[in-house]
Amino acid sequence: MKPYFQSELKDFTLYHADSFKLLKEIPEESIDMIFADPPYFLSNGSFTCQNGEMVSVKKGDWDIGSSLKENFEFHYEWLKLAKRLLKPNGTLWVSSTYHSTYQIGFAIQKLGYHILNDIVWYKKNAPPNLSGRFFTASHENLLWVRKHKAGKHTFNYIEMKNYDSDGDFLKVPGKQMRSVWAVNSVKPYEKRFGKHPTQKPEMLLKRIILSSTKEGDTILDPFSGSGTTGIVAIELNRKFIGIDNESSYLDISINRVTNNNGNYY
Repeated sequence: MKPYFQSELKDFTLYHADSFKLLKEIPEESIDMIFADPPYFLSNGSFTCQNGEMVSVKKGDWDIGSSLKENFEFHYEWLKLAKRLLKPNGTLWVSSTYHSTYQIGFAIQKLGYHILNDIVWYKKNAPPNLSGRFFTASHENLLWVRKHKAGKHTFNYIEMKNYDSDGDFLKVPGKQMRSVWAVNSVKPYEKRFGKHPTQKPEMLLKRIILSSTKEGDTILDPFSGSGTTGIVAIELNRKFIGIDNESSYLDISINRVTNNNGNYY
């Protein structure tokens, strides 16, 4: 398939496509790391608080869930396709909340991945629970898994031990990085060309990419949205392939990368 966009050095490639179809076309065992932020299937008529106002949580038609069985099959299928693409020592990161974490985790285990860590991303500015009947949801999960149990994955231990906290009050300088991360939300400059309703902060992807890949590695994001994974990947001298089925989000990605000028970090 012809790319929707490709940088001159071919280190940043975007495809306007259905991920389920394109993942079948990418060469087997050609990817070092996959970061995926699949639909959480939250857009079913509920509400949240944003800037002090009650707003619908509908992200888009792509986030409307079906039955429990169909949602599980969705996750199982893309995870199966993703595993074929990973190199023998490759790893996969998946972002989720309790709405999808357990389905994804079960699918990962059924497919024979090896779980390395369950990271908790603490969000100190999480919106309040409007009903007052539950604890305020203030974190998301990041599952980090290896393709095979017998593999030897990349983990840049020393770099993570000495990692600049980036405002993370839980990171103790010179100590091992733990599995709970306090990473701030998306900064205004990251949305200056437009935004995605589930956009992840660049600092979150920076930590993920620095910890589990090497320079020159190829990173794939099958639900790339506004391109945060790719922006950080090329800033850190990695190669990137992104897929999304909405051209408006791909256009945001293109604007972000072509107007970057190396000013992100």
